[in-house]
Amino acid sequence: MEIFDYEDIQLIPNKCVINSRSEADTTVELGGRRFKIPVVPANMATVINDEIAKWLATNDYFYIMHRFAPETRRAFIETMHAAQLYASISVGVKSSEYDFIDDLAAIQIVPEYITIDIAHGHADSVIAMIKHIKDVLPDSFVIAGNVATPAAVRDLENAGADATKVGVGPGKACITKVKTGFGTGGWQLAAVRWCAKAARKPIIADGGVRTNGDIAKSIRFGATMVMIGSMLAGHQESPGNILKIDGKTYKQYYGSASETQKGEHKNVEGKQMLVPYRGRLVDTLNEMQEDLQSSISYAGGRDLKAITKCDYVVVKNSIYNGD
Repeated sequence: MEIFDYEDIQLIPNKCVINSRSEADTTVELGGRRFKIPVVPANMATVINDEIAKWLATNDYFYIMHRFAPETRRAFIETMHAAQLYASISVGVKSSEYDFIDDLAAIQIVPEYITIDIAHGHADSVIAMIKHIKDVLPDSFVIAGNVATPAAVRDLENAGADATKVGVGPGKACITKVKTGFGTGGWQLAAVRWCAKAARKPIIADGGVRTNGDIAKSIRFGATMVMIGSMLAGHQESPGNILKIDGKTYKQYYGSASETQKGEHKNVEGKQMLVPYRGRLVDTLNEMQEDLQSSISYAGGRDLKAITKCDYVVVKNSIYNGD
């Protein structure tokens, strides 16, 4: 197996066939809906909240609401549906989550997307939850993860998952690899490729993306969607406190398994950090779309499929030429 990560890869250009990058189509289909770009903000409390979710859904972006205020999820679904928007939520695998799913089924409130959000998703507990959701809410599109191997992808798909989320600990605020010795940190892009080769359903690459070009690389190696945390934190609309240090503005950012999120120092696999203040979220998303349109033009096509056909070289951590 060839091992590499985002900074080790450069895609090789093909002849451009469009006159302007604005002609390039960056849209992607997932679960019967078409979205503007193949990017989804991480379902973390410092990246997404109700207001951002509503704005994203209104403007044809995909989102996954985090699961850290479980008592608000039913009202969130009802609010989104009242606005004629799709509802996309996260759940865990504890017994209370089964009760929640059963309650939704009983009152016929059906979220369009449900993500089973577990750090180690290749687990009997996740497989059981997938089967339960598919049994009582068969119309919900189920995303399950996180995983790191083809065997995990096959097991979750065979259990009924409609998509799998790939990435164990490669995120900027994640310290799984340090605390446990396990994970895809340093080889996340190779893990996406490895898993995508086994997948029959969509893959969501989760973690390790540091530049807009990494989105195109994720697509090249088999991702349908790319989940982004640190690059989509720190905006004017983002949750988290604003701090000024030495004249520079930052916002709070922390991992889902951090002590800050958990409220206790137990099984901590995430950390708290500061990210630069980035202004408006819409500007960052527009820039991502424009850069992805440029990627499509370099790929020699008109849509995202062209990127999947590109050749590449492994340059081993040299794309910045020493900068």
